[in-house]
Order: sequence, then structure tokens, then C-alpha cells
Amino acid sequence: MKLLRAIALDPSDTFVFDVAAVSGEWAVSGAFRFCDQDPATLSGKARAAFRSGFLGVQSWGWSTLVQIVPATQDDCRGLIELLARRLVDRFGAPDIATARAAAEEEVAFAQSLCTYPISSLIAVHRSASDGEVREAFRRLQLREGQGHGKAFSFMEVEDDVEPDSDLHLADLGREPRNR
Repeated sequence: MKLLRAIALDPSDTFVFDVAAVSGEWAVSGAFRFCDQDPATLSGKARAAFRSGFLGVQSWGWSTLVQIVPATQDDCRGLIELLARRLVDRFGAPDIATARAAAEEEVAFAQSLCTYPISSLIAVHRSASDGEVREAFRRLQLREGQGHGKAFSFMEVEDDVEPDSDLHLADLGREPRNR
């Protein structure tokens, strides 16, 4: 079994998001955090979280990247229970049973992203169009001969959907400019 963990290759998430996920904590897509918001009205760090954040379940913070890691059934059950409690405490789910069902779906979706080898990094690009949120996930891998450690030693592979060509990580936390 595989799950996703937040990973920080540098401190940029602490600048890009209001709350950064803790490197190594379990993570899920987290798009549900925006279900009661109009993505077109988001700005600044909230916009960055919508466009490119994975949700760290423990911290309720955001991570630009997640890593596919091996997990046990106990890890999976623990993640579901933790997310269910967070959905009640932080998101207003009506009861733990309802929250658990939603958490199971969210964790199953996270698991569906784990089709690549252990240690692969995954990035997300979210967009909204006609009232529908779309997520495109990309796998990043080390450039040949590189070891983990520098964010710029990675290259993108296997893009299913072409993201916004004007997307730049350094600009995610900034307000859009008028052109």
C-alpha cells in the first residue's frame, strides 16, 4: 500500500501559503477545503493553496509537493480517523460517521495518485471553469545523476493535462497583475 506525505525541499511553502504543511505528515488533495468558496474570488495565499496545494492532514496546512511512500493498513486507518476528526473539528462535519465516509473517499483518491514508484513526487494544478474544479497531477522525478536535496534538480514528467502556461511557482503567492 502507498500513501502521500507532504515534503518540503526548501522553505518556500512557508512563504506561499498561510499555513505550510509539516514535511513528513500524511497528505491528501484537499480540494474539498474550497467547496464553499468561489475560486475566482480567491487571492494571495488562499489562491496559491487552491491552485497548487496538497493538504497536510495533521497541520491543516498546505504543501506544494507530496511524496509517494509505503504505508501499512494501520497507517491508512489512522489517516482516515485523523482526517475524519479534522473534518468534524475544523470543517463542521455533522458527525464522525459522516466525516469518516468522506475521509475514506479522500484517502482512496490520494491512494489512486500513488501509481508511480515509491519516492516519486507529485504536484497538483487546480483550476475552476464553469463552476467545476479540475485537478491535474504531475509526477516529478530526479534528473539523472541527481540526489534529493535541491528543488531544481527535478524535472516534470507525464503531464496528463497542460496546465496554465503562465504558472510560475514564485508567483503563486502574489496577486495577479493587470496586463
